[in-house]
Amino acid sequence: MDATALIVFLVVGGVAGWVAGNLMRGGGFGIVVNIVLGIVGAFLGGWLLGSLGVALGAGWIGFLIKGVIGAVVLLFLVGLLKRA
Repeated sequence: MDATALIVFLVVGGVAGWVAGNLMRGGGFGIVVNIVLGIVGAFLGGWLLGSLGVALGAGWIGFLIKGVIGAVVLLFLVGLLKRA
């Protein structure tokens, strides 16, 4: 992975975290944490959808959709742990 791909990955993951934080009303943890969770969620979404055999296409739009799905799942799980 070259530097450009890494920067794009971080930016799209950050946007995915921001979108997921806005979708999960009351589940947000602030913009910085949501961005970090979006980046981690992008990994989770890619793994989860890949394991289920779901292909959303290539490119940054597919990556953004996977990242949002993964970040929403991750925010939901972190929200459950936060309540406990």
